[in-house]
This record gives sequence, structure tokens and C-alpha cells, in this order.
Amino acid sequence: MLASGSRGNCALVENAATGEGVLIDCGISKKAFLAGCEAAGFDVRCLRAILVTHEHSDHVKGLGVVLRGLAKLGVEPTLYVDEAVRRASAPVQEVQDACALEALTGEALSLAGMEVVPFSTSHDAASSCGFRFECAGDALGFMTDTGTVTGEAHEALRGVRILGLEANHDPDLLRNGPYPAAVKRRIASDAGHLSNEQAACELAALLDDRLEQVVALHVSQNNNDYRLPAAALSRVLGEAGHPARVSVGYQARPVSVR
Repeated sequence: MLASGSRGNCALVENAATGEGVLIDCGISKKAFLAGCEAAGFDVRCLRAILVTHEHSDHVKGLGVVLRGLAKLGVEPTLYVDEAVRRASAPVQEVQDACALEALTGEALSLAGMEVVPFSTSHDAASSCGFRFECAGDALGFMTDTGTVTGEAHEALRGVRILGLEANHDPDLLRNGPYPAAVKRRIASDAGHLSNEQAACELAALLDDRLEQVVALHVSQNNNDYRLPAAALSRVLGEAGHPARVSVGYQARPVSVR
């Protein structure tokens, strides 16, 4: 996770065998992107693709500056975007003629030596999705920006070794927080964001022997506390006697999970 939260999101999935990587979203600055890759020990010349989950600005606002910076280094990753998202996103439209652009259709993709399977999420966007990555018997699931866990998403997240799962808000902090009532209703809705407890319930339903790492994603800095999602997810693991480890994605510093 290079950045995770309401001010900007960007994650990197690396094929450890080849060093190649795939970026999920690009809602951060070029400086933050390059610094995050350096901190993770990733060579940006090995970036093969960028996947866009949806069109909200905290997920796409850095596309232009990052792609232009990569082009100066001779790096030209393919950008994968759902057609509805492309039509709804000014940042995507600004770069579409200057990069290799492919439609994200829901079909499995072969990227950086990994199979990538998109799945639908429930969010107030033109279209939104998460991703399952598979490679040499290993699997990673990544889901943020969803107000509820769809059946498709639940099935896609089964049997992964690394699980990135949204834990956006604490309901009490959201209810008593500074946001307008309409925004609070949106966040708590089925087209909004998962709470800590919703994430914990989904984790409980996904527990199996293959799971080793759980990462809380898109944690709100206004309606949550980084300790709360970690505690909620750890409680599920503790009650089940499960040995998986819990990490939290931060807004302002990268976190690596292997």
C-alpha cells in the first residue's frame, strides 16, 4: 500500500518471482508514488499495468502526473479502466490518448505474470470493482470502496493468502463526526464504505488455513482510528485461534506485506 484513505489511494502488487508489478489506482502525487515504490524496493521500470477501481478523485487524480513521469523514464504501463468509469472520469480522459488504454470488462487478465480477476463492488460510482490476483498457487484479494460485500466479491476473496479489506469507519465516530448528515448517510449506505465491524464479519466468513495476512484499507482519518480496525480484525482472528497477521494501510506512509 503506497497510500490508503480518503485523500488518496494507490496500491502496488508485485510478482516476487519476476519483479514485475501492477498498480491499483493512482490517487497520489508523482512524488509520493516514486517515494512509495522506493520504500517498497520496487523498480518502477518493472510496472506493467495500472488498474482503476472507479472514478472518484482519490483513486485517479494522480494518473496524469504519474504517467507523464513514467513516460520520461521510458515506462509505459497499460491502463485498464471500465468503459463507464472512463466516460465519468476527467483524469482518465486526459490521459487516454497518451497511453495504452484497455477496457476493464470483468474478464480475467494476464498481467505481470499474474492472473487478475476483477469483481463488482457496491459503491456510488459509475462502476466499481475489486481484484483477485493469482500466481503459482498464491492468491491476493483486494477490495475497497464498497458499502456491502456482494456475493461475487465474497467468492472472489475466498482462499487468498493476503486479504486487503476495506475498514473505513467506526459507526459511532461517523455518527458524531463533522460530516454533513447527507454525507454520513452516504458513507453508511450499501453504496458507501464498509465499517470496521462489517470488515470483521467478512473476515470471519473468509477464514481458512491459506490466509496469512489481512490488511485494513481505506481507513478514514475523520471517522476512524487506525487502532480500531486493527482491533476489530484481530479480535476475529483471536476468537478463531487463527494465526494470520493484521496490518493497516496508512494515508501518509507506505506499508508492505509479503
